[in-house]
Parts: sequence; structure tokens; C-alpha cells
Amino acid sequence: MPRLRRFAAGLAGNGSDGDDLCQMTIERALANREKWRGGTRLDSWVYRIMRNIRIDEARAVNRRSQTFVAEESGSSVGSDGAQEASVELSDVDAAMAKLPGEQREAVLLVMVEGYSYKEAAEIVGCPVGTLNSRLVRGRDALMAMLEENTA
Repeated sequence: MPRLRRFAAGLAGNGSDGDDLCQMTIERALANREKWRGGTRLDSWVYRIMRNIRIDEARAVNRRSQTFVAEESGSSVGSDGAQEASVELSDVDAAMAKLPGEQREAVLLVMVEGYSYKEAAEIVGCPVGTLNSRLVRGRDALMAMLEENTA
């Protein structure tokens, strides 16, 4: 469950939306449990469900944004003297959020969750070479953004 929540937060861009995504994923997995094939990896099946829900949600948001004016939402930072590690983590989160979805998925699955390239490729439904190129581009872009923040 912690890995699922971490992946959800990474896809969604924040913990709150990630928890919503995680809940929708678990609900859909339970409702469709008869579709899971015994002998296959349950975690890969659930990650794929989550990825598909995220894609559907992104499309819905895109459609709504074409109809409605986006709300202005400022981000507030607490004034409790947060430690540097929190600032660095927020920099990483912000940089991850700027990555294209396919690159963000590859980085999350391989670099954060520790899946092999083959396993990650199965989760997202692409060839291993494609996943590898997404990972390389995503990692390079992430490093460039983080270097800009420290300069």
C-alpha cells in the first residue's frame, strides 16, 4: 500500500490527489477482481489500473479546462521553519510535476519504486526500449531542472 500511494502521489502531483487516485484504483480493482489472472503480478495489474484512471482523469480535466476558467490557487508555505530537506523535496516534487506524464511514470516506476525496466514497461504497456528512452529523457530533464534551482 505505501508503494501504491507513493506512485499515486507522484502521478497526481500531490498527496491529497494521490490519495484520491489510490482510493479510486482500489475500488476499481476490487470491483474487477475477477479480471485479474492468477499467476500474474498483482502489483503490476493494480499499477496499470491506476495509470489508466490517471489518464482518464487528465482527459476529463483537459475537457473541463476548455469549458471553465481555471481557479486561481496559490500555494502557501508554512512558516514553521521547515528544514532544508523539505525544501529540497518540494523542489523535486515541483520538477517531477513538470515532466511529461510518460517520463514521470518511467522515473517513478524505475527510480522511485525500483521496478526493472521490463516490469515497468509491462505496467505502462510499452516496449522496454521505449520505457528506457522515456526514463533517460525524464531523468535528464529532472536533473537539469534541479540544477537550475540550485544555481
